[in-house]
Parts: sequence; structure tokens; C-alpha cells
Amino acid sequence: MRWSTPPRAVRADSMTRLDVALADLHVVVAQFVATMDHVDGGWTIPRAPGKWSHSQLVEHVARIMEESALVAAGAPSRFPTIPVFLRPLTRALVFRRILRRNAFLRMKATEAFNPSDGPRTTAEGRVRLAGALARFDQACRTREACNDQVASTIFGAVAVADFARFQVLHVRHHLP
Repeated sequence: MRWSTPPRAVRADSMTRLDVALADLHVVVAQFVATMDHVDGGWTIPRAPGKWSHSQLVEHVARIMEESALVAAGAPSRFPTIPVFLRPLTRALVFRRILRRNAFLRMKATEAFNPSDGPRTTAEGRVRLAGALARFDQACRTREACNDQVASTIFGAVAVADFARFQVLHVRHHLP
């Protein structure tokens, strides 16, 4: 499977914030996939005690992207639902902080995103990530076409471009 950034038929200065964020996401996922090529026989073996294997890491990233695609599409997801009155607080203390720092915080994954296993081979991992990325990309583009806000059950309403940038930072967080 060939990984590349989406074609840029338009000048860079006419790209939307979402176009830029999704292009960055394609690049960081390609980097993430490239790291799989350097896994020597330890694909399903945890990297250290208490750490995920490369296979589990791929599954975690793919699940987050798939569930985020559901959120962008306005569909139910496995993300927790924070009470509405707390969403501005989580948006300020977590979401905006991550975007401002340009780096993800150290957090534990909830049960739904803590995989016990993942793809059996690197080839299956590539396919898994490609599918999740395609779904997320399409959901964000569709959301932007109808409404520039994503209704997150954790953060409340956020700009779709910021939601995509949040994904970039999450995937980058898991790069070695």
C-alpha cells in the first residue's frame, strides 16, 4: 500500500485549516506506518512491561480514529460522555491545552481504547490504519461541508479543523 499526502491541486495559501490538518494527519500516519517496517519479530510482543506491543498500538490508534470519525459524523461512539456543564472545562484544560502545547498530554486510555490485541501482521496493521484514516478524513470533510463544529461528548463543540489537529497530535504522541 502506498502512503502519501493527499494531492494538492490548489495553492497552499488557498487550503482551508481542515485541508492542512488532514494533510498533516496523512503525513503523521505515514510516519507511524513507516515505523512498523523496523519492527524485528516483536510485532505482538509488548515493548516493555506495562507497555503495548506494536500491534496493540496500531489497534489503539485505529480505534481512536474510527470513533473520532463517528463523532465527526454525529453518530454515537465509545468515547465517554462528560456532563454538559463540565465540557467547557475539559475543552479548556485538555483539548485547548493540547492544541496550544502542540503535544499530547500523558493520559491513560479508557477501557474501550485499551486493546488486548491488534492486527496479526504489519500488512494487516497498514490496512487497518488506512481504513481508519479514510473514514476519519471523509467524516471531517463531510462535517465541514455542513457545519464547522464537531459535537464531542467530552469537549463539547469544537472546530472540525481543531478536531483533526487533535488527531495529528494523538498519532504523533505514539511515534517512537
